[in-house]
Amino acid sequence: MQEFYKKALLAFILIVLADALLAAILVDRSYLSASILPGSGHAARDAVRWRRGFTTGPWAWNAGVIRVDDAASDQLRFDLNLPATGADPSVSADLLAVDDKGKPVLVDLSTYSTVSFVARCAPANSMVFVVSIYDEHISKPGNFLTYPPAMTYFSCNEAGVPVSLDLTRLTVPEWWFETLHRDLSRQDFKLDRVARLVFGATSQSPRGVPSHVEIGKLTLRGRDYRYLAWLAGLVAAGWIAFGIWFFRAHARATIAGIDAKLKKDLPLVAYRQLTLEPYRDKEKASVLRFIATNYINPELDLEAVVAATGTNRTKVNDVLKSELGMTFTSYLNKLRLTEAARLLTEKSGTTVAEIAYSVGYANVSYFNKLFKEEYGCTPKAFRTLAIQPEPGAGPGQETAAP
Repeated sequence: MQEFYKKALLAFILIVLADALLAAILVDRSYLSASILPGSGHAARDAVRWRRGFTTGPWAWNAGVIRVDDAASDQLRFDLNLPATGADPSVSADLLAVDDKGKPVLVDLSTYSTVSFVARCAPANSMVFVVSIYDEHISKPGNFLTYPPAMTYFSCNEAGVPVSLDLTRLTVPEWWFETLHRDLSRQDFKLDRVARLVFGATSQSPRGVPSHVEIGKLTLRGRDYRYLAWLAGLVAAGWIAFGIWFFRAHARATIAGIDAKLKKDLPLVAYRQLTLEPYRDKEKASVLRFIATNYINPELDLEAVVAATGTNRTKVNDVLKSELGMTFTSYLNKLRLTEAARLLTEKSGTTVAEIAYSVGYANVSYFNKLFKEEYGCTPKAFRTLAIQPEPGAGPGQETAAP
């Protein structure tokens, strides 16, 4: 059993180390980070690119109201020149999701929870960030007015402002529901069909003066909980496998231990032969014969042996010590428990209590306690394990008696 526990401890340590390594890898992979600016080389999805564009409202005829710089590879740069008077501006620089052939596509950003970027504006500006989401029930492809605009606001200045926006807290404005005659109560949305990202002017944006805007380090961040689900599944599978192996190996080790114990105690199974062996010392023979033939008596004790054999206590202990290396109590229990083990193996129909009584124990609980100390398992478990066939033994084969 000691060898088994060493192997079990080693396996336990290896599983803990493997779980730690697996957790480090999968937890790290669960944190998502993707730059979505064109030319950055790290698209949010491999098949998706982001193409620059712009949208204008009342001044669609005025091409000078916005100019997007297509040369910047890692920034979204654009110039605004909003009229000093007139309706509120509706102009924006856009990032449109397209495939590798330049055709508009929808991208799933539902695994991302925040978007961060650095916004530089000269002069200082107040702008809107919008995610245009395709809704199959109302959206018309290419007509972004029919796409629910999940939006929020941010500020920027000439020094540059780090901005971090919570994508789960974007809201669709009431005017969109009123314009498209949609139910205002249905304001929930999913970022699983995103068509474009928008950086637009607001009513607080500078009017009548040229302004410049730069959006850099545009990054999406989130968690992919599928990696954590895989981690939980793999860890659980590993420990279940370890548990199955442990209990099976423990059972095999216990069987082997019981088998070794039985073989070790075989000389005591033939304890009656002690009465036939020629001992020169008649007192020694008398003591061994009396104990061997009366061990099943629950009242048997050292005083009874002394009284029956006429030998003093010291002589009795000396005999057992010299012949068997045991005290009277340990030898008596050894005889009883060895016989009990034999009966448990050979008489499957006899109850544990009956066997306990037959070998000299009046208290079944005490018998169970001593038996477990001797064989490492309860009498019931011993009976189950001891009658199992040895590994490799074929049907109908029996182990030869020693």
